[in-house]
Amino acid sequence: MHPMTKENLKSAFSGESQAHMKYLIFSDKAEEEGFGNIARLFKAIAFAERVHASNHLNASNGSNLTMDNLDIAIDGETFEVNEMYPAYKAVAELQDEKKAVKSMHYALEAEKIHAVLYGEAKDAVKSGKDLEVGEINICPVCGHTVVGKSPERCPICGVQGDKFRRF
Repeated sequence: MHPMTKENLKSAFSGESQAHMKYLIFSDKAEEEGFGNIARLFKAIAFAERVHASNHLNASNGSNLTMDNLDIAIDGETFEVNEMYPAYKAVAELQDEKKAVKSMHYALEAEKIHAVLYGEAKDAVKSGKDLEVGEINICPVCGHTVVGKSPERCPICGVQGDKFRRF
């Protein structure tokens, strides 16, 4: 593939991915404010943006095997833990941006867990098996990730465990 086309697909993937997430967040806000149909509109168009992002990723990379996808995920999480979030958090601290510092801290702590979980999944795939995992609980405030029952309170942000979303 021509390098310029590959870069354009990468950029389009990024834009569509951001639109997908932004519209889901906008949908939540519209729902919270009592605008159910607008919330539904945001969710529907968010899905279309996800379709676009999927098409762009598939056009640039092809279809990866799960082992390859786990390698990509581990690399991404490790970069965020070791480089990206520490640097971003340090800048926010220097600029006394408390909300940004909290946001970066929350993400950093969750990404550490994600890297470990993806590593466990990779080990399972190496042995030709699916990951043996029960329920997965995610804190809706900070993203703290727990395999098994949610704690009474989130150890990162303190939210009540019954607020965790179960997967």
